[in-house]
Amino acid sequence: MTRIISRVGAVGLSLFWALSAQAEVKLPPMFSDHAVLQRGMAVPVWGTAAAGEKVTVKFRGQEKTATAGDDGKWRVELDALEAGGPDVLTIAGANTLTLKDVLVGDVWLGSGQSNMGGKGKGYSGRDPVLAKNIAAGPYPKIRLITPKNGWMEATPANLDGFSAIHFSFGLSLQKKLNVPIGLMYGAVGGTPSGDWLTEAMFNADMGVKAVVAKGMESYKPDEEKARYEKAKAAYEKALAAPPKAEPGKPAPRKPAAPAEPGPPGTMSKGGKPGKLFEQHLRGYVGYAMKGVLWDQGESGTAVRGVDQYVLMGALIRGWRNEWGQGDFAFVYVQKPSGGGPAWDPKDAVTDQASKFTVKPMTGPAAEVNNPTGGASREIHTRIAGYPNTFMATGSDLGAGVHPTNKSGYGARAARVALGAVYGQKVEYYGPVFEKLAVQGDTARVTFTHAGQGLATPAGQPLQGFAVAGGDKQFYWATATIEGDAVVLKAKEVSKPVAVRYAWAATFPWANLFNKDGLPAQAFRTDAW
Repeated sequence: MTRIISRVGAVGLSLFWALSAQAEVKLPPMFSDHAVLQRGMAVPVWGTAAAGEKVTVKFRGQEKTATAGDDGKWRVELDALEAGGPDVLTIAGANTLTLKDVLVGDVWLGSGQSNMGGKGKGYSGRDPVLAKNIAAGPYPKIRLITPKNGWMEATPANLDGFSAIHFSFGLSLQKKLNVPIGLMYGAVGGTPSGDWLTEAMFNADMGVKAVVAKGMESYKPDEEKARYEKAKAAYEKALAAPPKAEPGKPAPRKPAAPAEPGPPGTMSKGGKPGKLFEQHLRGYVGYAMKGVLWDQGESGTAVRGVDQYVLMGALIRGWRNEWGQGDFAFVYVQKPSGGGPAWDPKDAVTDQASKFTVKPMTGPAAEVNNPTGGASREIHTRIAGYPNTFMATGSDLGAGVHPTNKSGYGARAARVALGAVYGQKVEYYGPVFEKLAVQGDTARVTFTHAGQGLATPAGQPLQGFAVAGGDKQFYWATATIEGDAVVLKAKEVSKPVAVRYAWAATFPWANLFNKDGLPAQAFRTDAW
């Protein structure tokens, strides 16, 4: 009998502690010591407690109360806060939680693929500025958070394991704004943009729906299947053939099964659509923030029939809808990386740019006549046309799939944020094509973002422009700066109808800048 009572007592005690644990007020990892709360807007604070439990949140003299619902969830909103701290945030119900060292400033989310995911330790050996900045820590006014941890201080050890570009971005902002900066981070290498929005976001987006519907009009499943079977047979034959002694020759790639245009199926990292969003970003959703820094593009979309411009529109709208705080700022890094020369090759931001190449600007423009030469860059540039969305130009920064000067990329992105998001008097774009006017044999191109004036680096002739007539053949043009315009002539073209600038995969010979030191964006006026 004693044993039975003891066992019942043990079970009852376990049940008591289980119920007590459920009744405790609990917070998600976003609310921890060292947190940064967003200034200048309502700040949601949420968590769980026993159903019907009253929860009180206190911060800087504010006191907000909520009652946990039947599902145990509760939520309050603090009134807009001014930058500063540290302060103490308390949340009280059946128990009291005290969060110490809480700052108020600006919070930015960093996401994307490997260029966002690359850690400080991995890049500091190749980026002297980054190495110096990490070693100079800790930074009392910069805080870090990853999906698996609460907020952390910006110590050298923590920065070694944090995104190199996002830290560089945040450090530049903190120095210029002199307010606390909170950096949220969630990125995975090798992932296309299609991995970073949920299927619901994808299916709800009208822009995507229109593209998919158009793609379905020309989709021919029988032809796709026949093409796949042919490719598969060739692949299997290549595998069965005796190997040839060719060192370094890659194995044949297995052809991908046909897929119709439409919602993503299983995405590149496995699992259901939206898996990466759920794993790496879901915990941040609803946390008040200033905006997003996005670095992705090398892996495309992984969604057939939907290009990066259309997919990113769905992603931006989908994320904003999830957060529910309007059109927060979205800053993204230009792709492809590098390709052009720098205004000042000795500047630490641009010292890995391509070396300027003098090129005769006469005769046929072979590079520019290639219709796909600048197509990828053009698609990516168009993303900046979405509301409150801005591109960090990278053509004069380090090149390659994984540029090593993350400090330079972070500084450039911060410059864009300072000018475009914070409204500071700093030019954040190089010259951007505005319009084309033709008179006789002369083409005149005007630009916005001329800044302090159009220019080339000291001693360099202006290069990179080509014009075409009715035959759609481009020829190099002599180019002259006149105010906020460039005047173009090519002896082979008596009546210009189109202009292209820096229209190539790489263009070390294209050197139009503004005097603020920023490169003109590649463009074309035709749609050939």
